[in-house]
Amino acid sequence: MTSLPQRGFFTQGFIVQSVGLLVAIIGVGQLYSQYIRPQAAEVEITRRILEQRGAEEATEMSRNFVVILKDFEQQACMTLMAWATILLAYKLWLVGRERSVIDRDFVELEVGQRILPEAALDYSKEVQAVMQEEKGLARKLLPTFVLAALQRFNATHSIQDAAGAVTERSQAAADELDSDLSLVRYITWAIPSVGFIGTVRGIGDALAQADEALQGDLAGVTNSLGLAFNSTLVALVLSIILMFFMHLLQARQEHLIQDFQEYCRIKIVDLMKVPARDDMDSTFV
Repeated sequence: MTSLPQRGFFTQGFIVQSVGLLVAIIGVGQLYSQYIRPQAAEVEITRRILEQRGAEEATEMSRNFVVILKDFEQQACMTLMAWATILLAYKLWLVGRERSVIDRDFVELEVGQRILPEAALDYSKEVQAVMQEEKGLARKLLPTFVLAALQRFNATHSIQDAAGAVTERSQAAADELDSDLSLVRYITWAIPSVGFIGTVRGIGDALAQADEALQGDLAGVTNSLGLAFNSTLVALVLSIILMFFMHLLQARQEHLIQDFQEYCRIKIVDLMKVPARDDMDSTFV
């Protein structure tokens, strides 16, 4: 979310994506190696002992969450989910950083004072000077909205054109924010796909062990079918959760753009005034 889109490698967004992926891979990998798979192995041993004794608790233990999550497809889904969560948290932080300047007056006017076309250029220079002094402002959206309105008003002497400049800048910012979510959308699509890969692999393994099942050994078929259904279950649940938080972020971004438009209308556009001479000139034209 910058005044000018950053492209290429080694931008802040690219670094966050790369580091976020690395953290997700390492973090989820450690979780699986240190907790989920050891616990799943213990549960499986206990379940087999209970099955030999004919205890009913054996069926319930097969539904333990560590057993559901233990396979590689589920680990891949969890890694993608962790990566997407990091990206969403980063973009939510950007929204908060953008909103932090909304209470600031970029054009300071006295009570009753109006912005005239001749003075709009001076006000825009003041805003640019502030942006140069405070480097953080140069990458924020709201100052660019204010500059667009002031510069268009100075060039055209038209309040309507100044409002149109804000609308154009808002649409461009909204499109940029939407395109920034493309990677999260891809992850949202990839998670169910990985789950379906686990389903296909599990069903394939189950069919390969059909002869053993006919001979009375159902353990292999049961484990393979467990992989098939568990991977789909985990993938669909994670994708639903991720879609929910992505839509919340989109709503926050849309509200941010709307608030910036309202700020420019109240504090900039509504305070503009075209002298009567300019009105007459525009009428003759």
